Amino acid sequence: MELAHSLLLNEDALAQITEAKRPVFIFEWLRFLDKVLVAANKVTIQIFSFSDCVNALLHISCSAAVACVGAFYEKMGRMLGSSFPDTINNLLKALKSAESQGRGEILLSLQKVLSGLGGAAASCHRDIYKNARSLLTDRSMAVRCAVAKCLLELQNEAVFMWTTELENVATLCFKALEGSNYGVRVAVAKLLGTVMATALMPKQAAVMRQNVKRATLEEVLELMATGFLRGGSGFLKSGGEMLKGGGSVSREVRVGVTQAYVVFVTTLGGQWLERNFATFLSHVLDLVSHPRATQTHVEAVYSRRCVSFMLRATLGGLLGEKAQIAAGKEICQAISKQMRAVEAVVNDISGENKAGAGDVSASQHVMVCALKELGSLVQSLSATASPLIQEPSVGLLETVTSVLLHPSMAARLAAAWCLRCVAVALPYQLTPLLDRCAERINNLKSSPEAVSGYSFAMAALLGGVHQCPLGIPHTKGKLVVSIAEDLLRTAAQNSRLSLQRTQAGWLLLGALMTLGPSLVRYHLPKMLLLWRNVFPRSQKELEAEKARGDSFTWQVTLEGRAGALCAMRSFVAHCPELLTEDVIRRLMTPIECAMTMMSHVPAIIKVHGAHLKASAAMVRLRLYDILALLPPKTYEGSFNALLRELVAEFTLTDNSANTTTSLLRSLCHYDDSVLMGSWLQETDHKSIEDQLQPNSASGSGALEHDPSSIYLRVPVGEAIPGPLPLGVSVIDASVALFGVVFPHVSFKHRLQMLDHFAECIKQAKGVRQQAVQLNIFTAVLSALKGLAENKSTLGPEEVRKSALALVMGALDNPNPILRCAAGEALGRMAQVVGEATFIARMAQTSFDKLKSARDVVSRTGHSLALGCLHRYVGGIGSGQHLKTSVSILLALAQDGSSHEVQTWALHSLALIVDSSGPMYRGYVEPTLSLVLTLLLTVPPSHTEVHQCLGRCLGALITTVGPELQGNGATISTIRSSCLVGCAIMQDHSDSLVQAAAISCLQQLHMFAPRHVNLSSLVPCLCVHLCSSHLLLRRAAVACLRQLAQREAAEVCEYAMSLAKRAGDSKDSTAINLNITETGLEGVLFGMLDRETDRKLCSDIHDTLGHMLSSLAVEKLSHWLKLCKDVLAATTDVGGAVVFEVQKDEEDSEKKDEMDDDTMFTGLGEDDKSKPSVAPRWVTRVFAADCLCRIILLCENADKTHFDLAAARSAQAKNVKGDLLVLHLSDLIRMAFMAATDHSNQLRMAGLQALEDIIKKFASVPEPEFPGHVILEQYQANVGAALRPAFSPDTPSDITAKACQVCSTWIGSGVVSDLNDLRRVHNLLVSSLDKVQAGKGSSSQLYSESATTMEKLAVLKAWAEVYVVAMKIKKEAESKPAKPVRSGDDDEDEEDLGTDVLPPDSLITLVQPELPSLSRLWLAMLRDYALLTLPAEFSSQLPPDGGAFYTPETIDTARLHYRSSWAPVLHAVALWLNSTGFGAGVGQEEVSSAPSKPPGLPQGGSSTIKTFEESVKDRMHLMLGVSIEFLCFPRPEEPIEHVMSCLRALCTLLETPCAKTHIADDQMLAVELLNVLHRLLLTRDPPAVQLQVTAVVQETKRASWFSAHCLHFIFALLGSMTILPTVLFLVTGVLKETAVKTPDNSVPVPVAAALQSIKTIFTSPIARMESVQTQWTSLVRSSLASVLEYSQPDESRPDMDEVSMLTAITLFLLSASSELVGVTVLQKGCMDHFRNALNSSDPWVQARCYQLLLSVFQHSSRALSTPYIHALAPLMVEKLKAVERSRPGTAAELQAVQEGIRVLENLVGMGEEQNRVQLLALLVPTLVSYLLDENSISSAPQVSKGLHEFALQNLMRIGPLYPAAFKIVIGAAPELKTRLESAIRANQASSKAKAAARQAQPAVQAAPTIKLKTSFF
Repeated sequence: MELAHSLLLNEDALAQITEAKRPVFIFEWLRFLDKVLVAANKVTIQIFSFSDCVNALLHISCSAAVACVGAFYEKMGRMLGSSFPDTINNLLKALKSAESQGRGEILLSLQKVLSGLGGAAASCHRDIYKNARSLLTDRSMAVRCAVAKCLLELQNEAVFMWTTELENVATLCFKALEGSNYGVRVAVAKLLGTVMATALMPKQAAVMRQNVKRATLEEVLELMATGFLRGGSGFLKSGGEMLKGGGSVSREVRVGVTQAYVVFVTTLGGQWLERNFATFLSHVLDLVSHPRATQTHVEAVYSRRCVSFMLRATLGGLLGEKAQIAAGKEICQAISKQMRAVEAVVNDISGENKAGAGDVSASQHVMVCALKELGSLVQSLSATASPLIQEPSVGLLETVTSVLLHPSMAARLAAAWCLRCVAVALPYQLTPLLDRCAERINNLKSSPEAVSGYSFAMAALLGGVHQCPLGIPHTKGKLVVSIAEDLLRTAAQNSRLSLQRTQAGWLLLGALMTLGPSLVRYHLPKMLLLWRNVFPRSQKELEAEKARGDSFTWQVTLEGRAGALCAMRSFVAHCPELLTEDVIRRLMTPIECAMTMMSHVPAIIKVHGAHLKASAAMVRLRLYDILALLPPKTYEGSFNALLRELVAEFTLTDNSANTTTSLLRSLCHYDDSVLMGSWLQETDHKSIEDQLQPNSASGSGALEHDPSSIYLRVPVGEAIPGPLPLGVSVIDASVALFGVVFPHVSFKHRLQMLDHFAECIKQAKGVRQQAVQLNIFTAVLSALKGLAENKSTLGPEEVRKSALALVMGALDNPNPILRCAAGEALGRMAQVVGEATFIARMAQTSFDKLKSARDVVSRTGHSLALGCLHRYVGGIGSGQHLKTSVSILLALAQDGSSHEVQTWALHSLALIVDSSGPMYRGYVEPTLSLVLTLLLTVPPSHTEVHQCLGRCLGALITTVGPELQGNGATISTIRSSCLVGCAIMQDHSDSLVQAAAISCLQQLHMFAPRHVNLSSLVPCLCVHLCSSHLLLRRAAVACLRQLAQREAAEVCEYAMSLAKRAGDSKDSTAINLNITETGLEGVLFGMLDRETDRKLCSDIHDTLGHMLSSLAVEKLSHWLKLCKDVLAATTDVGGAVVFEVQKDEEDSEKKDEMDDDTMFTGLGEDDKSKPSVAPRWVTRVFAADCLCRIILLCENADKTHFDLAAARSAQAKNVKGDLLVLHLSDLIRMAFMAATDHSNQLRMAGLQALEDIIKKFASVPEPEFPGHVILEQYQANVGAALRPAFSPDTPSDITAKACQVCSTWIGSGVVSDLNDLRRVHNLLVSSLDKVQAGKGSSSQLYSESATTMEKLAVLKAWAEVYVVAMKIKKEAESKPAKPVRSGDDDEDEEDLGTDVLPPDSLITLVQPELPSLSRLWLAMLRDYALLTLPAEFSSQLPPDGGAFYTPETIDTARLHYRSSWAPVLHAVALWLNSTGFGAGVGQEEVSSAPSKPPGLPQGGSSTIKTFEESVKDRMHLMLGVSIEFLCFPRPEEPIEHVMSCLRALCTLLETPCAKTHIADDQMLAVELLNVLHRLLLTRDPPAVQLQVTAVVQETKRASWFSAHCLHFIFALLGSMTILPTVLFLVTGVLKETAVKTPDNSVPVPVAAALQSIKTIFTSPIARMESVQTQWTSLVRSSLASVLEYSQPDESRPDMDEVSMLTAITLFLLSASSELVGVTVLQKGCMDHFRNALNSSDPWVQARCYQLLLSVFQHSSRALSTPYIHALAPLMVEKLKAVERSRPGTAAELQAVQEGIRVLENLVGMGEEQNRVQLLALLVPTLVSYLLDENSISSAPQVSKGLHEFALQNLMRIGPLYPAAFKIVIGAAPELKTRLESAIRANQASSKAKAAARQAQPAVQAAPTIKLKTSFF
């Protein structure tokens, strides 16, 4: 490939390569040329007479030449001068004679010529128009697309197209849409919409040139409507046909015109729509009320879908939130106008208004569209829609509610749905709406419409509850049950209402089930009874009932039973927890009865008439639905009868219509969409394109087909539930149930059914045969899928044979969908059978067929069969067939005669490559070369082939995988081939092929990132972000997401450079790009506002997330500005709040006012087609989350971000440095804007951000005002942001969050002025009053658990504040009191400040509330204790709930308690500690018991408890809660809870009451210690372990573990039970906390642990006979642990050896008898001492000598002797070595001195006869330390110190052991001389010095290192 990179084509190289590779070589050369020519020197390229060249080219009439001409003109444009008329004429001549492939090429070339020439080509415009016009109805779809694109280019300049020819263009477009495919519809709609928009608002330049008559909006809309209503038949036909209701419009035309409407409005822009919305709305609503649009019910549904699509695509996408609210008002007016007209007709008793009846039925469709759009609008606005709901002049709720009485069921359902949308958007409306409906139902019981409409509304509202986290009050459930019961009971009283009341009653009960088990549990017994009573009790009653009744009673009966079954289905689906064996058994009684009844129904229908068929079908549908949800084992007995029904259902036995199921597509594999065309499901037009799918009633979903769907969850991706018509739904349900039952049926029955299927297919003919076959295949696929999921097999040989025959027969079916299904079934069979021989037989059949067959159908079918076999059996199972399969498919793929065969063969090949994995590696090269050849040779108009080539390429890239990084020759070739393939596909005109190219490049980037050129890929992706094709946008964002993970910075840079390029050159790409200075990030944020596709939005979130993580810290201001711009776009901030900086305020307020006006009108320079709307609330919530992430990222990156002084100095040094703290005011402002918004989700995000900001910045000092922090200046903002959250109408979750922020703010210590704090404090006080109001607050909007959440949040907040207050108070008390006026200057200023808080001030805020708080806290802890009881104690829970929860909401309440109990526990402990267990408060509290708020348990107020009893109760409560939690803290529990709990225990155990309590109850201590032991084992953070030890022994205070209590406890406990735990805790603490400190001080916990070891080992137990063996083993194992912990370890480089050695020494000294002679331990100890002696740290050496001394001196010689023998020689050696390296620091000197002291002591300990030997070690060592008189004066201070130390010691030793000393000195004369000279020098020294020196050794005599705590 490198050879192709030259300016001229390298012909030698070309000649040397094979024929097949030449096109690729030439393509690569052209690509290179394209890149290089831009930069090449103009002189090197001669431009010769262009026109000759062009025309010469045209005489060679080939597509390449035509393409060249187009490209010339596109790039050169007017430089080509006057040659263009010839060129155009030549092209048009060629156009007449060309075949369809050529026509397409010529038209696209013409389009380029026109685009290059612009207005200059005016003379040729008419000719082009005339020639192209007729081709709009060409039979080739590719040509139609090309004409549409060419005419679209033409209309830019050709004025006549949108003036005189406007009608003709419209008619042409309508005709072009007939029989069109998706691509044509998109292209023609774009043409039609753009021409219409231009006619209305012509482009300025064109208007200037000619005097143009502009079309009016009415004319344009009228023209469009013609297409929608009459199709392509034109307007010239006589009106007579119209009156006769002539043939309906072709659906393709209607769908195409619908798209054109959207293009029309989008082209005119959002501003235009805003101004003309009323006209547009009334026009589209008129469309749907026109009789031609609603000739049959299904057509009406289709027309409604189209109109809804128009409204959603324009309103939803083009308008900002403010304009959407205005549009909502318009829709309301339209609805009320319609409703008034309807009421006039309904109330017109005289019957004068005859025509009215038609209007009423037409009005239902208008209502459905308007209400559906209103619902979608409100739901997308969410809480921002509140102005729309609250404005009385609009009366939205009244208007919508009035439609509930509409005579048509469809309109009533639509109104109910709209109410559900309102309630989901604004949950505070839910309860009032339910109440209103309930009241109306009761008042208007006698109106059938009211019963029906209001029950729909209630059902819809109940169905929406699951989307409202705060729920509804529990009592509403009871209300619904009573209404439903009443309706069912009174149904029989009045025959006019029987049907409606029955349906309404069951509908409500079905909806009730969606509220879930916690509510349904209470009503279950009643429900079971109701269900049992609807059906006959016995076979006899069933028989008797057949003979009774008339047709009306049967209708009511069947509807009632269908309703009952539907409610059962809802119960089974929504309350699986309640489905016990017993409940299922009781459900089966009515269900079995329903199954039996099914067999009687046909006879009943015969007697009473066919109108019962629908009701009977409804019963069957409900029955199938519920059976599919129950375990098949439960209805095994009825299989035979059931299967007969099911099979009859989908083989259409009793059904004369040819209804087909809708499930086939979903059962086929998603990847096969290219063969079935179902990728249309993945377009922006999905909701209208559905109606063009081939199966019955596809896309005609509507609420009225199944009212129960109004309370079900909406299927993913749908805006509103769309159940299909009953006929289709029943067949769907039967197919689904067949799949569930089939795996449980005997082989014999399976065979019978399969044979029966074959028979059914044989019997049916023509269209009916297709329908039956489709249904059967769907059922078989469903069954095979069921078998695979159940891991069962298909059955013996004959069953397989029968199944195989059925499937093989369909592989040759002319219907491609059936062939797909057959291939899929074959693969699934292979999977289920799983035998190699069976698979081989299937494969062989297809091989043989493919070798012989010539027809397209069987070649496509069998090639797919091969692909499916490989897909389901995998590479291993089908490996032996791989070679044959590949060779056959490669051959088929080259069959240029049939593109269909190529498509199917390539698709199957891709499946095989995918499933074979590495086994395919050998076939990669030939496959790849075929793919490249086909990409270059297959005409681009065959898009399916190119899509499949893309799939193949992607699969091949995955197969080669990471190898692609290699540099070998073959790999390089493979890689460049892949890149060339991608390049070809990127240039393709079809968006799906481009999407395939992008995903191939994405794969390549994953495996070989260095080889993918981002500089060209990223700009290409950016352009695709604005594509009109969803799949292309998805692919582009998915690719960006992957790129951003690794290379976010590069991606953003390339995107920006693209924007710059587009700005510089007036390039054609510039139109589509919206990249401004905000870069790609800005574009992605903007996309979030427009996109509705879930996958796409989630990928955009991820991409932005990756960019944020990589770039936010470096480009801080850029990202903060992005977030700020998004957040600042609120339509209007709720509440009048003034921001802090007054001067800025004025400007920004003016700016805000201006913004609000211009936001929706002034589009500025933005391009018209994509008007920018202000960011929607969802995007703003995302931006607020981003803000929190940025703060976190900065925290992890660098602490300077939170240090103002450092940040300012950094800023001064380096302009680029960008630090978070400098943006604090922006952060606060953003959090404030979010926290005070309309949108509840945004308020939550804002409060979260505020809390994060307070936590992170609370302690940042303000450098200019010492003693103050920077957050202080934002007090007002924080208060203002919090205040609205405490208003009465705020939802509980927001108030709860705000309480959390309040407590964080108060506890952060930012505010130092009590008056300032009061503002926030008052918010908490007011909330506390709310809590004390008790349960029975009247106006309850949300569920009781929401109230629980809010109350607990308040109590938790107060608890946190109290904990902080007590901490401050305690710290203040422990500090020495300051003198009133200190003379120090620096303190002076601080004292002058009046706002310095007195230490106990915060406590003064809490004090007044403490009496009530403590009571509420204790009540809450009591609740929590009860709620944590295991399930088996549930009978002990109080029947009417606790202080803050109700029994019905117990499950949700648990979660709220779980998140708030810990701080409360700590607070209560502090309170009990400070009041001596409530000593002063206790009496008064008991006496006031009756006056407690109603919610608090009375606690048996009759018996007044003694103080002791109440202490005991509280003690049990506190310890119980703590121990229960610490026993098993869930992993997800925050570590703060563990800490709070431990601190609470610590505080509690400080109190004397607690001490006595524990002393009385010894088991409690054991229990507590065991739990703590376990916690220490399982929780890592040292903070926790420290806290544990603090609990285990309150070291500082004399608490229950310190020395003077210990023996008392040990005596009590017999103590061996408790000791292991204590020792484990102590050694564990030692391990975790023994860390070196810079000043070598001992950390407090270490000191405590060492103290404990000493205490334990010197306790009386050691001397108790009874426990001697246990004690010994305990001592030994503890020492072993300590030895193990003190092993040097890389993971703990800073371990403190000294503390560990101290511990070891303590063991040796305190428990010598147990340790004597245990060699293992002895060796370990010696090793540790040896290591310490060899340590490089003099401090460690010194400490070690001290410790060794204490071991050597131990009274038990058995212990000390081995240590002396082992370690003394090493010591002597170390001390001898000092002569060579004298100490350099005071610490080193000290170490030597300590060593010498040990030696001296050893000399003293020695026997008299060994003294000489011992002194012979000591004296020479000391003498060696002496300096001679010459060097002493110049020696360093430390060296002198050593000399003097040695001299003093020698002078002291001499007199002690005179005889031995003499012997030693005498033996070595040199010693004597050195000593003497030193003594002389010493004496000669001055007297004063001598005196000073003499004082020194006296000091040295005592140990020099003093531990803070002495252990010895």
